[in-house]
Amino acid sequence: MNATPKKASTVSTGRIFAVFWEQIQRRLPAFFALVLMVVVAIVANTVAPIYYKRFFDVLGAGKLDSALIHTAMVALIMAFFMKFVRWGGWRIADFIANPFTAGTMKDLVMMGYERLLGHSYKFFSDTFVGTLTRRLTKFSYAFESIFDQLSYQLVPLVVSSIVIFFVVNQRSPMVAYILFGWMFLMVFANYLVIKWKQKYEEKRSAADSKLSGTLSDSMTNSSTIKLFASSKHEMSLFEAVAEDVRSIRLWTWNIDSLIRTVQGFLTIIVEIAVMFSAFKLYQKGQLTLGDFVLFQTYILTLTEQMWQFGWVLKHLFEAFADAKEMVEIIDNPYDVQDAPGAGVLKVTEGKIDFADVVFNFNETRKVLDGFSLSITPGEKVALIGPSGAGKTTVTRLLFRFHDVTSGLITIDGQDISKVTQDSLRNAIGLVPQEPILFHRSLMDNIRYGRRDATDEEVLEAAKKARCHEFISSLPDGYETMVGERGVKLSGGERQRVAIARAILKDAPILVLDEATSSLDSESEHLIQEALNILMEGKTVIVIAHRLSTIITMDRIIVIEGGNIRAMGTHDELLKKDDLYKKLWSIQAGGFLKEE
Repeated sequence: MNATPKKASTVSTGRIFAVFWEQIQRRLPAFFALVLMVVVAIVANTVAPIYYKRFFDVLGAGKLDSALIHTAMVALIMAFFMKFVRWGGWRIADFIANPFTAGTMKDLVMMGYERLLGHSYKFFSDTFVGTLTRRLTKFSYAFESIFDQLSYQLVPLVVSSIVIFFVVNQRSPMVAYILFGWMFLMVFANYLVIKWKQKYEEKRSAADSKLSGTLSDSMTNSSTIKLFASSKHEMSLFEAVAEDVRSIRLWTWNIDSLIRTVQGFLTIIVEIAVMFSAFKLYQKGQLTLGDFVLFQTYILTLTEQMWQFGWVLKHLFEAFADAKEMVEIIDNPYDVQDAPGAGVLKVTEGKIDFADVVFNFNETRKVLDGFSLSITPGEKVALIGPSGAGKTTVTRLLFRFHDVTSGLITIDGQDISKVTQDSLRNAIGLVPQEPILFHRSLMDNIRYGRRDATDEEVLEAAKKARCHEFISSLPDGYETMVGERGVKLSGGERQRVAIARAILKDAPILVLDEATSSLDSESEHLIQEALNILMEGKTVIVIAHRLSTIITMDRIIVIEGGNIRAMGTHDELLKKDDLYKKLWSIQAGGFLKEE
C-alpha cells in the first residue's frame, strides 16, 4: 500500500489560493469588513507617533506658554485617541474573524470530505486511511494559519510600511530611503531563502503524513502485533519514519535560525544608520527632537514586524505545504465518474448481462478476459473457482468499484456506466465476507440499509436476520455501541447485522460474498436461515468457496483464468467438469466430513 496517492499534477500556490477563495466567497462581506478593520487599526497605530512627535517638539521648545500647552495637550489626546481606534479596530476584527475563520474551515473540511468520498475503491485501497485523515485535518488548519498570517501580519506590514515611508519621507527623504532599502533587502532575502526552503517543507509535511499513516496502520492492526509478538519490530519501523520527520524538521529549523541570525544583524545596522543620519540632520537644524522619537518609534515598529516576517513566511510555506497535499487529492480526477447526463437506474426485472468484459487491474495483470454471462431475473447464481480466478472482480465491476477495460455490463438493458453510481448501488444489496460496521449503535448500523426506516422496521429486519435475540440480551440493546469496525461483536453477530441491513435495504439484486465461509456451524445455520429470507424474489449472485452452501443454486458458474470454464447445476457439473468435481471431492472428502 502506498502512503500517498498518485499525483495528478503539481499544485501551485495560486491553485491553493483559488481553492481557499472558493470558500471565502461565501462570506465576502465579513472578509472585507475584517480587512477594513485591520487597515483602520494599523493606520491609527502608525499615525499615533506623529502626535507624539508634536508633543515632544513642544516640550523641546523651552518655556511653555498657554498656546504651546494647548498644542501639547491636543497632540497627546490625539495620540491616545489613535490608540483607542487601534484597540477598537483590532477587537472588532477579532469578533469578525472568529466566525469567519471557523465557518470557512468547516466549509473546507466538508468540501475535502465530499471530494474524498467520491474517490474510487482503488484510491482507498492504495492509500493509508490515517494519511487521508491527517491530510484533511491539516487542510483546514492550513487555511487558518495562512489567513492569520496574511490578515494579522502581512497586511499590517504592508499598510504600516506605506504610511511610515510617506510620513518619514516628509521629514527626511534620506532616512526614508534607508528604511525602504533595509525593508526591501529583508523582504527579498527572506523570500528567496523561504522559497528555496519550500521543497523541504513539502518533504516535512509528507513525512509527517506518513508518520500519521504508519501510526494508524499499526493501531488498526494492534491485535496482529500482539499475536505475533512484534512490538519491537513495529517500534523499529515506526522509529525509522519518526527519524525521517526529526531529520527534515531539524534541517528546516536550522534554516530558520540562520535567517533570524542575519535578520537580527541587519536590524542593528539599520538602527545605527538611521540614528546617525538623523543626528547629522538635527545638527543642521533640519530635524527636531520629536523627529528622533518618531523615527525610533517607527524603527521599533518595523523591526518588530520585520522580525516577525521570517516567522510569517515560515508559517505560510509550512501551511502551503500542508494544504498542497489535500489540494492534490481535490484536483486528482476520479478513477470512476458518472457519465455526463447520467440517468437513474430503473430495475424492473433484475436481469444482468456481462458482454465480452475485459478488465485489467494494471498494465501487466489481466483479471477478466472476454467474460460473458447472462443472469435471468430472479435467478440465483453462484460463482466458484480458484483464488484469483476473478470471482470477486465480477461483483466489483457490477458495483462499478472499477470500470471495465472493455466490454459492457447491463442491468435490464441499461449500461451501468451510463447511470449514476448512487442509483446503481442503491439497486444492489451486499453481504460481504467480513462486514465492517461503524462505531455507532446497532440501531444506526442496521438503519444504514435504509436511513429513513422507522424503529419498528429496523426491529423487523433484525428479527428476520436472526439477530434480534442477541441484541436484546445486551445491556443497552439496540443502542449498544459496536466499537471501531464492529470489534465488540463476534463474526457471526456482525454477519447477521449486515444481513439485517441488507434486508432493510431490500434491493432487487443481491450479492453474497463468502457470507458464511468463516463461521461455526451454529452461526452458519442461523445465517443461512436469514439468507434464505433475504434472497426471496431477488436476482442473486453468490461467491463461495464452501460448495456445500451453493448446491441449491439455480446455476453454478465455474471461473478459471478470468473466464467461464463451465456452468450448470451441481449435479450437472459433477458429471461434466473435472475442476468442479475435483473441488467437490476435496471438500466432501475433507471439510464436509469434519462437519
